[in-house]
Amino acid sequence: MQVVNPATEEPIAELEQAGVEETDSAVALAKAEFPAWRAVSPSDRARLLRRLATLVEENGEELAQIETSNVGKPISDSRGEVGMVADVFHFYAGAVDKHHGETIPVAGGVDMTFREPLGVVGLIVPWNFPLNISSWKLGPALACGNTVVLKPAELTPLSALRLAELVLEAGIPEGVVNVVAGKGSIVGQRLVEHPDVAKIGFTGSTEVGRSVMEGAAATIKRVTLELGGKSASVIFADADLEAAAAAAPYAVFGNAGQDCCARSRIFVERSAYDRFLELIVDATRSVKVGDPTDDSTEMGPLISAEQREKVASFVNGEPLFRGNAPDGRGFWFPCTLVEASNEDRVAREEVFGPVAALIPFADEDDAIRLANDTPYGLSGSIWTENGARALRVARAIDTGVLSINANSSVRVQTPFGGFKQSGFGRELGMHALAGYSEIKNVFVAT
Repeated sequence: MQVVNPATEEPIAELEQAGVEETDSAVALAKAEFPAWRAVSPSDRARLLRRLATLVEENGEELAQIETSNVGKPISDSRGEVGMVADVFHFYAGAVDKHHGETIPVAGGVDMTFREPLGVVGLIVPWNFPLNISSWKLGPALACGNTVVLKPAELTPLSALRLAELVLEAGIPEGVVNVVAGKGSIVGQRLVEHPDVAKIGFTGSTEVGRSVMEGAAATIKRVTLELGGKSASVIFADADLEAAAAAAPYAVFGNAGQDCCARSRIFVERSAYDRFLELIVDATRSVKVGDPTDDSTEMGPLISAEQREKVASFVNGEPLFRGNAPDGRGFWFPCTLVEASNEDRVAREEVFGPVAALIPFADEDDAIRLANDTPYGLSGSIWTENGARALRVARAIDTGVLSINANSSVRVQTPFGGFKQSGFGRELGMHALAGYSEIKNVFVAT
């Protein structure tokens, strides 16, 4: 299995590709280790997770360099993401003894609930944020007392393999975390079907998410799905247009648009449309695209030639604006703005590349209708100086994560996940623990 740097198209590693046999061995190791890991005291489990967080910090530059060379993202982004990985493990180290049961008043005795781990959990992560999303799943899974088999994307396995070494260095017993690098159609499918895997945590496309659900049904596996998005940024005429336009490019072109939270549908109130267009073109022109190892680079290449071809298929005719990108080797694609209606393909399907569609709207009701006219519901933004309107629109838009006068989607402490075909279940925050534990009810007669 050859791993390629998308900025240079040069091979950077060759790995043995795991198959069904290796996957079964990893599941068997995790199953064998589960009783002992479950029995580790909360304080000791917290201490081990905290040690892992510290090791991530101490090896942060190495991990960031691995992520940049493997994914092609700017080194400044990789450093920020590795910092979040450490924060995630610190957070769940602190959450181990705060995932509480409860007592319930009943007649004739005492009723109580316990939060029990599920067992072996299969974690399947994508290629766009390999290390970050691995931590989002590993943190709560380990905090709850589960053992795991982690399958990184076959295009970007290197940071997960290095993290597995740090897991052992932290003192977490062998067999608690198992990383298996191979094809999704083989390793991922086997995890979904394996009778000893109790739950699948999956991040990826909506299409693959459907097949995960279908496969998990045979053994009634628990499933958490974080799937595709077609997020809306709704910009009203009373907004700070300069601030909204300055932020908008980075909400679409960050990670070269390979982000399920990308605000790739930019709805602008018609009376402010022309002015906003001028501002966003200027802001997009200044996005620095180039060498991911340069500290000043803001956007790198796409992950593969196949992905570049797919993204190009969304741009028909002359766009509103097309930026610059390096010539020569590397899977480059320029920042691109197009004008569209909400019925166009570029506004219906997930591009997963640096292409933003600008769409005018008439009024508040029209904005809500357009924003909700999509099978997805993952993220989004609302820009207005009217606080009451901001809350009205936020409550009316069917999406899991919204920001007002900002474009942020993810924080360690807060729940992240989608509505509709963007999936179900929540990652991050204390809410993620519910997806990696079962509630057990116990009644004691008195």
